[in-house]
Amino acid sequence: MQEAITVTGMILSQTPIGEYDRRVCILTKERGKISAFAKGARRSGSRFMAATNPFCFGEFKLYEGKSSYNVMEVNISNYFEQLRSDYIGAYYGMYFLEIADYYTRENNDEKEMLKLLYQTLRALVHPSIPNPLVRAVFEIKVVAVNGEFPGVPGDKTWEESTVYAVDFIAASLVEKLYTFSVTDKVLLELQEIGERCRKRFFNKEFKSLEILETLM
Repeated sequence: MQEAITVTGMILSQTPIGEYDRRVCILTKERGKISAFAKGARRSGSRFMAATNPFCFGEFKLYEGKSSYNVMEVNISNYFEQLRSDYIGAYYGMYFLEIADYYTRENNDEKEMLKLLYQTLRALVHPSIPNPLVRAVFEIKVVAVNGEFPGVPGDKTWEESTVYAVDFIAASLVEKLYTFSVTDKVLLELQEIGERCRKRFFNKEFKSLEILETLM
C-alpha cells in the first residue's frame, strides 16, 4: 500500500465529478502539476469545499492511487479571498492559472513556476500595483522561467526605461518582480512586449483572457 505524501501547491482548476466529488489540478513544488480527486468536496459542509477552489495555496496530504491522487487532508494558508469580490481581478488571476496549467507538467521541477504564480497573485490583490502591469510582467517572466525569452524585440526603438524594466523582469528573482513602478508610456510598451510573448510562445487561446478583454 502506498504511503500518503504531503505536497505544497496551488489549485489551478477544479472539475465536478459525479454528484458530490471534484477533480482538482494542483501545481506542486514537489511533483509538478498533478490531478487529484477530492471525494465529497461538493457536499454541503465538506471540509474540502472551500479548499479545492482555484487560487487556494497550501499543503495537501494525498494518497497516490494507480492513475491519480486522492486528497486526504488540506491545510490552506492563502485562499486569495480578495479575488472572490473583484471579478476583473479574478479573471486576471484565472488567466495566470491557465498559463501555468499550459506550461507545466507532472514530475517536472516547477518550483519557480509555482513561486511566480504565487507572487503574481499577491501582486494582483495589492491595491498599489496596476493589473495591466502585473499581467505584462507575468507574461514576460513566465517565458523567461521556461527558458524561452529572446530578449527585447529589436524591430523598433523602445524607451530606455522599458529596456531596463524588461531586462530586470527576465533576470531578477521572482520575489523582486513586483517592486517597481513605471510611467504610462513604459507600461504600454511592456504590455506590447508581453502581448508579443503571448502570441509567439503560448500556442493556445485562453478563455479567461477572452472574457477579460470584453470587460476592459
